[in-house]
Amino acid sequence: MSLRITALAGGIGGARFIRGLLAHLRDHYPDGAGGTAAEVTVIGNTGDDIWMHGIKVCPDLDTVMYTLGDGIEESQGWGRRDESFTVKAELAEYGAGPEWFGLGDRDLATHLVRTRLLTAGRTLSEVTDELCQRWKPGVRLIPMSDQRVETHVIVDEPEGARTAMHFQEWWVRYRASLPAHGFVMVGIDDAQPAPGVVEAIRGCDVLLLPPSNPVVSIGSILSVPGIREAVGTTSAPVIGVSPIIGGAPVRGMADACLTAIDVETSCVAVAAHYGSRAHGGLLDGWLIDSTDATFVGDIESLGIRCRAVPLFMTDVAATALMASDALALADETT
Repeated sequence: MSLRITALAGGIGGARFIRGLLAHLRDHYPDGAGGTAAEVTVIGNTGDDIWMHGIKVCPDLDTVMYTLGDGIEESQGWGRRDESFTVKAELAEYGAGPEWFGLGDRDLATHLVRTRLLTAGRTLSEVTDELCQRWKPGVRLIPMSDQRVETHVIVDEPEGARTAMHFQEWWVRYRASLPAHGFVMVGIDDAQPAPGVVEAIRGCDVLLLPPSNPVVSIGSILSVPGIREAVGTTSAPVIGVSPIIGGAPVRGMADACLTAIDVETSCVAVAAHYGSRAHGGLLDGWLIDSTDATFVGDIESLGIRCRAVPLFMTDVAATALMASDALALADETT
Protein backbone atom coordinates (compact mmCIF):
# COMPACT_ATOMS: atom_id res chain seq x y z
CA MET A 1 0.00 0.00 0.00
CA SER A 2 1.37 3.42 -0.96
CA LEU A 3 1.90 6.27 1.46
CA ARG A 4 -1.27 8.38 1.70
CA ILE A 5 -0.80 12.03 2.68
CA THR A 6 -3.52 14.62 3.12
CA ALA A 7 -2.84 18.33 3.54
CA LEU A 8 -5.07 21.30 4.35
CA ALA A 9 -3.85 24.26 2.33
CA GLY A 10 -4.44 27.92 1.74
CA GLY A 11 -2.70 29.86 -0.99
CA ILE A 12 0.97 30.71 -1.46
CA GLY A 13 2.48 29.08 1.65
CA GLY A 14 0.42 25.92 1.29
CA ALA A 15 1.05 25.63 -2.44
CA ARG A 16 4.80 26.05 -2.12
CA PHE A 17 4.98 23.57 0.74
CA ILE A 18 3.06 20.95 -1.28
CA ARG A 19 5.41 21.53 -4.22
CA GLY A 20 8.36 20.76 -1.93
CA LEU A 21 6.54 17.73 -0.54
CA LEU A 22 6.07 16.33 -4.05
CA ALA A 23 9.75 16.91 -4.80
CA HIS A 24 10.67 14.92 -1.69
CA LEU A 25 8.23 12.15 -2.54
CA ARG A 26 9.53 11.84 -6.11
CA ASP A 27 12.98 11.13 -4.68
CA HIS A 28 11.91 8.79 -1.88
CA TYR A 29 8.67 7.22 -3.17
CA PRO A 30 9.23 7.19 -6.97
CA ASP A 31 6.75 5.59 -9.33
CA GLY A 32 9.36 4.85 -11.99
CA ALA A 33 7.89 7.41 -14.40
CA GLY A 34 9.21 10.64 -12.88
CA GLY A 35 6.37 10.98 -10.38
CA THR A 36 5.62 9.57 -6.97
CA ALA A 37 3.87 6.41 -5.86
CA ALA A 38 2.58 8.24 -2.79
CA GLU A 39 -1.00 9.49 -2.90
CA VAL A 40 -1.37 13.16 -1.98
CA THR A 41 -4.72 14.86 -1.41
CA VAL A 42 -4.92 18.61 -0.89
CA ILE A 43 -8.03 20.11 0.69
CA GLY A 44 -8.14 23.72 -0.43
CA ASN A 45 -9.57 26.80 1.26
CA THR A 46 -12.53 28.35 -0.53
CA GLY A 47 -13.35 31.01 2.06
CA ASP A 48 -11.40 33.51 -0.06
CA ASP A 49 -13.64 32.84 -3.07
CA ILE A 50 -15.44 35.80 -4.60
CA TRP A 51 -17.84 36.50 -7.45
CA MET A 52 -16.44 39.31 -9.58
CA HIS A 53 -17.97 40.64 -12.81
CA GLY A 54 -20.32 37.66 -12.77
CA ILE A 55 -17.58 35.04 -12.61
CA LYS A 56 -16.44 32.73 -9.83
CA VAL A 57 -12.88 33.34 -8.62
CA CYS A 58 -11.21 30.75 -6.36
CA PRO A 59 -7.83 32.30 -5.45
CA ASP A 60 -6.44 29.58 -3.18
CA LEU A 61 -7.53 26.64 -5.35
CA ASP A 62 -5.98 28.33 -8.38
CA THR A 63 -2.75 29.17 -6.57
CA VAL A 64 -2.31 25.50 -5.66
CA MET A 65 -3.23 24.39 -9.18
CA TYR A 66 -0.95 26.87 -10.95
CA THR A 67 1.98 26.34 -8.56
CA LEU A 68 1.93 22.55 -8.87
CA GLY A 69 1.18 22.76 -12.60
CA ASP A 70 4.16 25.05 -13.31
CA GLY A 71 2.06 28.02 -14.37
CA ILE A 72 2.43 30.35 -11.39
CA GLU A 73 4.04 33.78 -11.46
CA GLU A 74 6.89 32.99 -9.06
CA SER A 75 7.77 36.59 -8.25
CA GLN A 76 4.44 37.16 -6.52
CA GLY A 77 3.33 33.60 -5.75
CA TRP A 78 -0.11 34.01 -7.32
CA GLY A 79 -1.58 34.54 -10.78
CA ARG A 80 -0.35 33.28 -14.12
CA ARG A 81 3.14 33.54 -15.54
CA ASP A 82 3.52 35.86 -18.57
CA GLU A 83 0.23 37.52 -17.75
CA SER A 84 -1.36 40.46 -19.56
CA PHE A 85 -4.14 42.74 -18.34
CA THR A 86 -6.00 43.94 -21.43
CA VAL A 87 -9.43 43.08 -20.03
CA LYS A 88 -8.65 44.85 -16.75
CA ALA A 89 -7.68 47.99 -18.67
CA GLU A 90 -10.85 47.86 -20.75
CA LEU A 91 -13.01 47.44 -17.64
CA ALA A 92 -11.35 50.51 -16.16
CA GLU A 93 -12.25 52.49 -19.29
CA TYR A 94 -15.89 51.59 -18.65
CA GLY A 95 -15.53 52.56 -15.01
CA ALA A 96 -16.43 49.00 -14.08
CA GLY A 97 -14.75 48.45 -10.74
CA PRO A 98 -13.52 47.48 -8.37
CA GLU A 99 -10.14 48.80 -9.45
CA TRP A 100 -8.40 47.13 -6.49
CA PHE A 101 -9.16 43.62 -7.75
CA GLY A 102 -7.66 42.90 -11.14
CA LEU A 103 -7.88 39.68 -13.14
CA GLY A 104 -5.22 38.87 -15.69
CA ASP A 105 -6.25 37.68 -19.14
CA ARG A 106 -4.84 34.16 -18.78
CA ASP A 107 -6.25 33.85 -15.28
CA LEU A 108 -9.62 35.09 -16.51
CA ALA A 109 -9.88 32.10 -18.85
CA THR A 110 -9.77 29.75 -15.85
CA HIS A 111 -12.55 31.67 -14.09
CA LEU A 112 -14.70 31.74 -17.23
CA VAL A 113 -14.42 27.98 -17.68
CA ARG A 114 -15.16 27.41 -13.99
CA THR A 115 -18.22 29.67 -14.09
CA ARG A 116 -19.57 28.05 -17.26
CA LEU A 117 -19.33 24.60 -15.71
CA LEU A 118 -20.87 25.73 -12.42
CA THR A 119 -23.73 27.40 -14.29
CA ALA A 120 -24.29 24.12 -16.14
CA GLY A 121 -24.90 22.41 -12.81
CA ARG A 122 -21.52 20.92 -11.97
CA THR A 123 -20.29 21.08 -8.37
CA LEU A 124 -17.17 23.01 -7.44
CA SER A 125 -15.28 19.78 -6.67
CA GLU A 126 -16.26 18.35 -10.07
CA VAL A 127 -15.19 21.56 -11.79
CA THR A 128 -11.87 21.56 -9.90
CA ASP A 129 -11.21 18.00 -11.09
CA GLU A 130 -11.83 19.11 -14.66
CA LEU A 131 -9.57 22.15 -14.42
CA CYS A 132 -6.82 19.97 -12.96
CA GLN A 133 -6.93 17.75 -16.04
CA ARG A 134 -5.12 20.56 -17.82
CA TRP A 135 -2.66 21.43 -15.06
CA LYS A 136 -1.86 17.92 -13.81
CA PRO A 137 -0.79 19.09 -10.34
CA GLY A 138 0.23 15.61 -9.17
CA VAL A 139 -2.25 15.69 -6.29
CA ARG A 140 -5.96 15.29 -5.85
CA LEU A 141 -7.18 18.82 -5.19
CA ILE A 142 -10.53 19.07 -3.40
CA PRO A 143 -12.28 22.26 -2.28
CA MET A 144 -13.23 22.26 1.39
CA SER A 145 -16.91 22.51 0.44
CA ASP A 146 -19.08 22.60 -2.67
CA GLN A 147 -21.35 25.13 -0.98
CA ARG A 148 -20.70 28.84 -1.21
CA VAL A 149 -18.76 29.98 1.86
CA GLU A 150 -17.11 33.40 2.05
CA THR A 151 -14.94 34.95 4.73
CA HIS A 152 -16.03 38.44 5.77
CA VAL A 153 -14.17 40.74 8.13
CA ILE A 154 -15.71 42.98 10.81
CA VAL A 155 -13.97 46.35 10.60
CA ASP A 156 -14.38 50.03 11.32
CA GLU A 157 -14.37 51.81 7.98
CA PRO A 158 -12.29 54.99 7.54
CA GLU A 159 -15.54 56.97 7.97
CA GLY A 160 -16.04 55.34 11.37
CA ALA A 161 -18.95 52.99 10.75
CA ARG A 162 -18.55 49.35 11.79
CA THR A 163 -19.29 46.98 8.94
CA ALA A 164 -18.51 43.61 7.43
CA MET A 165 -16.58 43.49 4.18
CA HIS A 166 -15.44 40.61 2.03
CA PHE A 167 -12.05 39.29 3.02
CA GLN A 168 -10.62 40.11 -0.41
CA GLU A 169 -11.46 43.79 -0.02
CA TRP A 170 -9.85 43.90 3.42
CA TRP A 171 -6.80 41.93 2.27
CA VAL A 172 -6.20 43.35 -1.21
CA ARG A 173 -7.68 46.84 -1.13
CA TYR A 174 -6.73 47.80 2.43
CA ARG A 175 -3.77 45.44 2.90
CA ALA A 176 -5.31 44.45 6.26
CA SER A 177 -4.63 47.98 7.52
CA LEU A 178 -8.15 48.35 8.94
CA PRO A 179 -8.09 46.70 12.38
CA ALA A 180 -10.26 43.60 12.29
CA HIS A 181 -12.71 42.90 15.10
CA GLY A 182 -13.42 39.36 13.96
CA PHE A 183 -14.25 37.13 11.02
CA VAL A 184 -17.60 35.81 9.84
CA MET A 185 -17.91 32.76 7.57
CA VAL A 186 -20.98 33.60 5.51
CA GLY A 187 -22.82 30.42 4.50
CA ILE A 188 -20.91 28.16 6.88
CA ASP A 189 -24.03 26.86 8.63
CA ASP A 190 -25.29 25.34 5.37
CA ALA A 191 -21.90 24.04 4.24
CA GLN A 192 -20.81 20.42 4.15
CA PRO A 193 -17.38 18.93 3.42
CA ALA A 194 -17.00 18.31 -0.30
CA PRO A 195 -17.14 14.65 -1.36
CA GLY A 196 -13.91 12.91 -0.42
CA VAL A 197 -12.76 15.45 2.18
CA VAL A 198 -13.60 13.53 5.34
CA GLU A 199 -12.50 10.25 3.76
CA ALA A 200 -9.13 11.76 2.82
CA ILE A 201 -8.62 12.99 6.39
CA ARG A 202 -9.64 9.76 8.06
CA GLY A 203 -7.99 7.45 5.55
CA CYS A 204 -4.54 9.02 5.29
CA ASP A 205 -1.28 7.91 6.86
CA VAL A 206 -0.12 11.47 7.61
CA LEU A 207 -2.16 14.67 7.87
CA LEU A 208 -0.23 17.90 7.29
CA LEU A 209 -1.10 21.50 8.13
CA PRO A 210 1.30 23.50 5.91
CA PRO A 211 2.44 27.04 6.79
CA SER A 212 -0.81 28.66 5.65
CA ASN A 213 -2.68 31.39 7.51
CA PRO A 214 -4.02 29.68 10.66
CA VAL A 215 -7.08 31.96 10.84
CA VAL A 216 -8.42 32.53 7.32
CA SER A 217 -6.90 29.59 5.44
CA ILE A 218 -6.53 26.55 7.69
CA GLY A 219 -9.07 28.07 10.07
CA SER A 220 -11.62 28.47 7.30
CA ILE A 221 -11.26 24.84 6.27
CA LEU A 222 -11.64 23.69 9.87
CA SER A 223 -14.80 25.77 10.25
CA VAL A 224 -16.72 23.60 7.77
CA PRO A 225 -18.97 21.38 9.91
CA GLY A 226 -17.41 17.94 10.24
CA ILE A 227 -13.86 18.76 9.18
CA ARG A 228 -12.42 19.74 12.58
CA GLU A 229 -13.97 16.62 14.09
CA ALA A 230 -12.41 14.48 11.34
CA VAL A 231 -8.98 16.03 11.94
CA GLY A 232 -9.29 15.57 15.69
CA THR A 233 -10.26 11.91 15.41
CA THR A 234 -8.16 10.64 12.51
CA SER A 235 -5.79 7.79 13.34
CA ALA A 236 -3.05 9.50 11.33
CA PRO A 237 -0.48 11.76 13.02
CA VAL A 238 -1.30 15.44 12.50
CA ILE A 239 1.78 17.56 11.86
CA GLY A 240 1.73 21.33 11.48
CA VAL A 241 4.35 23.72 10.13
CA SER A 242 4.54 27.12 11.75
CA PRO A 243 3.79 30.09 9.47
CA ILE A 244 5.35 32.37 12.11
CA ILE A 245 9.12 32.78 12.30
CA GLY A 246 10.77 35.07 14.80
CA GLY A 247 7.45 36.54 15.88
CA ALA A 248 6.32 37.55 12.40
CA PRO A 249 4.60 35.92 9.41
CA VAL A 250 6.93 34.91 6.62
CA ARG A 251 4.71 36.74 4.15
CA GLY A 252 1.24 38.15 4.09
CA MET A 253 -0.57 39.69 7.03
CA ALA A 254 -1.34 36.72 9.26
CA ASP A 255 -0.39 38.84 12.26
CA ALA A 256 -3.40 41.09 11.63
CA CYS A 257 -5.65 38.02 11.51
CA LEU A 258 -4.19 36.57 14.71
CA THR A 259 -4.56 39.88 16.53
CA ALA A 260 -8.25 39.96 15.56
CA ILE A 261 -8.85 36.69 17.41
CA ASP A 262 -6.59 37.62 20.37
CA VAL A 263 -3.79 35.20 19.50
CA GLU A 264 -0.21 36.39 19.84
CA THR A 265 1.92 36.32 16.69
CA SER A 266 4.35 33.61 17.77
CA CYS A 267 5.06 29.99 16.95
CA VAL A 268 4.06 29.01 20.50
CA ALA A 269 0.74 30.86 20.44
CA VAL A 270 -0.26 29.41 17.07
CA ALA A 271 0.58 25.92 18.30
CA ALA A 272 -1.60 26.56 21.35
CA HIS A 273 -4.35 27.92 19.07
CA TYR A 274 -4.45 24.61 17.20
CA GLY A 275 -4.03 22.69 20.45
CA SER A 276 -2.68 19.26 21.32
CA ARG A 277 -4.66 16.20 20.29
CA ALA A 278 -3.79 14.74 23.66
CA HIS A 279 -5.91 17.53 25.19
CA GLY A 280 -8.74 17.74 22.66
CA GLY A 281 -6.93 19.85 20.05
CA LEU A 282 -5.54 19.00 16.63
CA LEU A 283 -1.74 18.68 16.65
CA ASP A 284 0.53 15.74 17.36
CA GLY A 285 3.64 17.53 16.09
CA TRP A 286 4.72 21.09 15.25
CA LEU A 287 7.71 22.24 13.21
CA ILE A 288 9.17 25.63 14.09
CA ASP A 289 12.08 27.49 12.55
CA SER A 290 15.61 27.04 13.84
CA THR A 291 15.65 30.68 14.97
CA ASP A 292 12.82 29.83 17.38
CA ALA A 293 14.55 26.76 18.83
CA THR A 294 14.39 28.16 22.37
CA PHE A 295 10.61 27.64 22.28
CA VAL A 296 10.70 23.88 21.69
CA GLY A 297 10.22 23.18 25.40
CA ASP A 298 7.29 25.60 25.67
CA ILE A 299 5.50 23.86 22.82
CA GLU A 300 6.21 20.37 24.13
CA SER A 301 4.79 21.45 27.49
CA LEU A 302 1.49 21.82 25.62
CA GLY A 303 1.60 18.12 24.76
CA ILE A 304 2.79 18.69 21.18
CA ARG A 305 5.99 17.07 19.88
CA CYS A 306 8.16 19.85 18.47
CA ARG A 307 11.28 20.10 16.32
CA ALA A 308 13.18 23.22 15.20
CA VAL A 309 14.38 23.09 11.58
CA PRO A 310 14.94 25.61 8.77
CA LEU A 311 11.52 26.75 7.54
CA PHE A 312 12.28 29.42 4.95
CA MET A 313 11.05 28.11 1.57
CA THR A 314 13.86 29.73 -0.39
CA ASP A 315 13.62 27.19 -3.20
CA VAL A 316 12.10 23.80 -3.98
CA ALA A 317 15.07 21.90 -2.54
CA ALA A 318 14.87 23.73 0.80
CA THR A 319 11.12 23.15 0.90
CA ALA A 320 11.60 19.44 0.15
CA LEU A 321 13.80 19.23 3.25
CA MET A 322 11.03 20.88 5.29
CA ALA A 323 8.57 18.31 4.02
CA SER A 324 11.00 15.54 4.87
CA ASP A 325 11.30 16.91 8.41
CA ALA A 326 7.50 17.00 8.72
CA LEU A 327 7.21 13.33 7.68
CA ALA A 328 10.05 12.38 10.02
CA LEU A 329 8.23 14.10 12.89
CA ALA A 330 5.10 12.16 11.94
CA ASP A 331 7.09 8.93 12.31
CA GLU A 332 8.24 10.03 15.76
CA THR A 333 4.67 10.56 16.96
CA THR A 334 3.35 7.15 15.91
